[in-house]
Amino acid sequence: MNKPTIGILGAGKLGTTLAKLSSQAGYPTLIASSKDPARIQLTISVLAPHAQAVTATELTHQADIVILALPLGKYQTIEKDGLQGKLVLDAMNYWWEVDGKDNHYSTPEHSSTELIQQYLSESTVVKALNHMGYHDLEDEAENGKDGHRKAIAIAGDDKQAVSTTAKIVSSFGFDPLLLPTLAAGRILEPGSPLFGADETLEKLQTIVDQQLAQLN
Repeated sequence: MNKPTIGILGAGKLGTTLAKLSSQAGYPTLIASSKDPARIQLTISVLAPHAQAVTATELTHQADIVILALPLGKYQTIEKDGLQGKLVLDAMNYWWEVDGKDNHYSTPEHSSTELIQQYLSESTVVKALNHMGYHDLEDEAENGKDGHRKAIAIAGDDKQAVSTTAKIVSSFGFDPLLLPTLAAGRILEPGSPLFGADETLEKLQTIVDQQLAQLN
C-alpha cells in the first residue's frame, strides 16, 4: 500500500528535522517555507534528503497529511483551501521571542492547538511532535542515544485521526502516547513539566498521568 504524502509547512530547524524523519520513514515528503522553493532546495537536499521543496500552496493541495512547523504567531497565514478535509498535525509552540509577549495563543480556557482547530475548522487537527526539541527528535529516533526508544504524546478528539497520527509517530521512530482529548494537549506546551520531555513511554506516561490529574 502506498504511503500518504506528508507535507511539512515550515522549513526551519524543526521543519527540516521532521522532513528528514518523514522521508526516512518512506513517506513521499514535501516541505515549504515563505521563500521560493528554489532558494531552499539545496539546503533541503542536505538536511532532509529525498524531501521536495515546493510552494506553500502546492504543499497544502498536494499533501495528504500536513504537519505545521511554523512560528505559532503566523498560523493565520496558513492557506485553508487545500487543507479542507485533511489531517493536520500541529507541532507549533508559543515563543515570546518570536510570537510577542502577549500570549493569547494558549490560555486556561484553551490550548494553542484548539485555536488552530478553530482557524482550520474544515480540517482535523491533532497536537503532536511539539514537546520534544528538534535536536532530540533527530537524535532519539528509533533506539535513541541510550538504546531506549522514546515516546511522543498525541492529543486529539477524532479517534481515526489520532490513530493515523500514532502510526506516523511510530514510523518516525517513537512510541505514541495518546492523551484523551485535544484540550488535554495544553499539558504538552511551554511551562509544563512535559514540555521538552525526552522520555521512555513508561516514564512519559507517569508524568502525563500526574499532569492530567491536576487538570481534573
